Amino acid sequence: MSYKGVKIIRALKECGFEFLKEGHNHTIFTNGEINIPIGRHKEIDRDVTRLIAREIGVEWTEFKKKIN
Repeated sequence: MSYKGVKIIRALKECGFEFLKEGHNHTIFTNGEINIPIGRHKEIDRDVTRLIAREIGVEWTEFKKKIN
């Protein structure tokens, strides 16, 4: 199972993250304390998405509701 990168970015913005910069293969988002790299793919694997949720301190079930 995978999730759309656009929806993950939208969920990050809802959680208070904003665009920081473009890397070579990733777009970097930040909330001022934590930097989160998001790969530039249309679909992002479920395990990677779960890691993103863990890094930003959001429960997986709550984050999953935001990206579905």
